[in-house]
Amino acid sequence: MWASFLLVLYATITLAFIGRVLIRPRLDPSVRLAWIMVIEAVPLVGIAAYLLFGEVRMNHAEVQRMADVRDRLTGLRSQTPSLLAEPPNFARPVAAANEAVGGMPVLGGNRVALLEESDDAIDVLVSAIDRAQDHVHILFYIWLPDLSGRKVADAVARAARRGVACRVIVDALGSRGLVRSEAWREMSEAGAECVTAFPWGLPFVSILFRRLDLRNHRKILVVDNKIAFTGSRNCADMAFAIKPRFAPWIDVLMQVEGPIVRQLQSVFLGDWMSYTGRDLGDMLPVVPAAGDPGIDLQIVATGPDRRAGSISDCLSAMLHAARDRVVITTPYYVPDAALDAAIRAAARRGVEVVMMLPARNDSLIVGATSEGFYYGLLAAGVKLHLFQGGLLHSKIMTIDGRMAMVGSANLDRRSFELNYEVNMAIFDRGFVGRIDERQRSYAERSREITLDEVRGWGLLRRLRNNLLALASPLL
Repeated sequence: MWASFLLVLYATITLAFIGRVLIRPRLDPSVRLAWIMVIEAVPLVGIAAYLLFGEVRMNHAEVQRMADVRDRLTGLRSQTPSLLAEPPNFARPVAAANEAVGGMPVLGGNRVALLEESDDAIDVLVSAIDRAQDHVHILFYIWLPDLSGRKVADAVARAARRGVACRVIVDALGSRGLVRSEAWREMSEAGAECVTAFPWGLPFVSILFRRLDLRNHRKILVVDNKIAFTGSRNCADMAFAIKPRFAPWIDVLMQVEGPIVRQLQSVFLGDWMSYTGRDLGDMLPVVPAAGDPGIDLQIVATGPDRRAGSISDCLSAMLHAARDRVVITTPYYVPDAALDAAIRAAARRGVEVVMMLPARNDSLIVGATSEGFYYGLLAAGVKLHLFQGGLLHSKIMTIDGRMAMVGSANLDRRSFELNYEVNMAIFDRGFVGRIDERQRSYAERSREITLDEVRGWGLLRRLRNNLLALASPLL
C-alpha cells in the first residue's frame, strides 16, 4: 500500500514539474525538452536539479529595485540627445538590436585604444587611477591578489588616501580570494568603499529566493568620468594563479574616452545603486567631452533581471548583416540554437567565417560540449582554429572589417541567461582593423582543425561530445 502511495505521489510531483516546464514563458523549446527528459530520466535527482538550476529565480524586490535604478539612470542619460550618433546604413539594424537589448544608443565622438596583450596593460590602469582627482569606480568578476591585482589595489588605496572617492565591486565567488586578502582590507582601511556582488550568505536560505549561481561577470574601470576601461580581462596576471596550468590567459582590454564613458559609468552606477541602495545618479549628468572626429560606440549591458533579450540577439543581428567576412574569438562555445544557426547560415551563404577557440579549455565539460558543435560548424564551411599558446579568453566578433562586438560575454548560455555582462559595439573601420590584427595574431598561434579530423575522432570521444552538446541547453 505504501509503495503504491509513494509511486502515485512521485508521479504526481513529476507531472507537476513537467507542467511547470511547459507553461514557463520565454523558454526555448530545446530547453523545455531537455528539462523534461532530465526530470523523466533521472528520478528525484532530475527534479532537484530543476529546482536548483532550471529557472532564473530572483528576489522580486531585488528585481524591482534594479528596474527602478535603471529607469532613473535612463532618464538622466536621455537628457542629452545631442550626443546621439547616426550609425551608417549597414549598422542600423545591429545598433537597433543592441539598443532594444541593452537600452543604450550609439554615441559619437569617442576615442578608443586597444591595450597590449601583456601584463603591461595593468600598468595603464594603475596610471589612470594614480591620476584620478574625483573618483575611481572599479568592477571586476575576478580580481586576484597577485602582482597585477596588488598593483591595482595599492593604486586604489593611494587614491582613497588622497581624498578620491573609490568605489569597488567584485563578484563574491570570482574574487573570493581577494575578499579574504590583505589587499581588500587595506583598500577598505584607506577609505575605499568595497562591495561584493551576490554574496553567498546562508545558501540554504538564499536558494529559496534566487539562484545561487548568478554572477556579475563585468569588467569596468571608470576614472573621473573622463576615461574608462572594459573588455574581457580580469584584474589578474596573465599567469592566472588559480588556474596556472592553462596560462597564459590571453585577453583583450580597451581604453575609451568621450561620451561612451558615461554609458560605462551608467552600468557601474546601476550595479552600485542596486547593491548598496545609495543613489549616485547625480554623477551621470556629467558628460565627457566629445572628440572630432570620433568613433561611434555603443555599450550593451545585459543581465538576468532583464527580459528584453540577450547578447545572443545582438550577435545574431551582426551575423545576419555580414557580407564578406566574420571573425569570432571565444573561450567557450555553448550557444543557443539561434546563434549557432546564424553562424552556420553565414558560412553557407558564402561569407568567410573564422572562429578561434582554445585548444585546451579550463573546463573539461565546456570544452567537450564545444567539440560537440564542431562537426556542424565545419560542415557548414566555418574555419575553426584552435589556439595553442595558452587559454584564449578574449571575446570578440568582427563583421566585414567595419563593426565589432568586444566585451565580457562568452558565446554560451551562462553569458546569455545568467551572468551580468557588458559588451561594446564598435562602428569604425580603422579600429575594427586593429582588432582584426589582434585576431590574426591569435590565428598565427593556432592550428586549423578540419572536418576529416573530426570525423576521425574515436567513438567514445564523439559519443561524449554529442551527449554533452545535446545537454547544452542546460549548461
